Amino acid sequence: MSDFILPQASLFLGIIPALILLYVSIKGYEGYYKDKTIFLTFIIGIVTGLIAAIVRIYSIPLAIIYIIIIALFEQLFKTIVLNLKRFQGKKETTIYGLSLGLGFGAVFTPFLLTSVAATTTISLQTFLFIVIGSFGFILFHSASGVYIGYGIYSSKLIKYLIIAIIIQLPFNTINDLTRLYFSNNYFPLLQISLLIYGVIFYIYVVKKIMPKILSRKRKKKVKF
Repeated sequence: MSDFILPQASLFLGIIPALILLYVSIKGYEGYYKDKTIFLTFIIGIVTGLIAAIVRIYSIPLAIIYIIIIALFEQLFKTIVLNLKRFQGKKETTIYGLSLGLGFGAVFTPFLLTSVAATTTISLQTFLFIVIGSFGFILFHSASGVYIGYGIYSSKLIKYLIIAIIIQLPFNTINDLTRLYFSNNYFPLLQISLLIYGVIFYIYVVKKIMPKILSRKRKKKVKF
């Protein structure tokens, strides 16, 4: 099964859903971003996410210091890009944080599938649960990108970066538990937990953080 699915998974199960989510999320924010920059930050997100995925996959799970370092490492990747001089103090940095985070998270889908396929044969059930968990990565990283982007725009980067790192700690813990309990009944529950965690964080930033950059008149038109 894995030989047939994995080549296509890199495109359809990661990048395509992320692009669809990007289109839906920025609806109503026209004029607050440039298409070229949206595309560029999405691509940069894919590149930096690729590095982060490799580091995460080949590291040892469930040490407290590891959980903290991974959160710091991944959020600093986003911060370095979004804190470039051209983005500082600008409303659109919040939107570019979304596109950067979506590209960043999209890479994890094929890598999670590939890493599991390298050690075991993937059943249909396992495949579906891995995909479910990987959507949690896409949602979480898009939300944290927005959070950091807004922190840069509002000149409160340190505050928002620290909060983003703290919010990622439970997410990392769930992911590492997934790796440890891959072969038993906890695996489906933990994968679903990744998705739920990502959904909650994503809805929060879309409803509470992103609208802060809009004028009062535009806020009434943006509905999610």
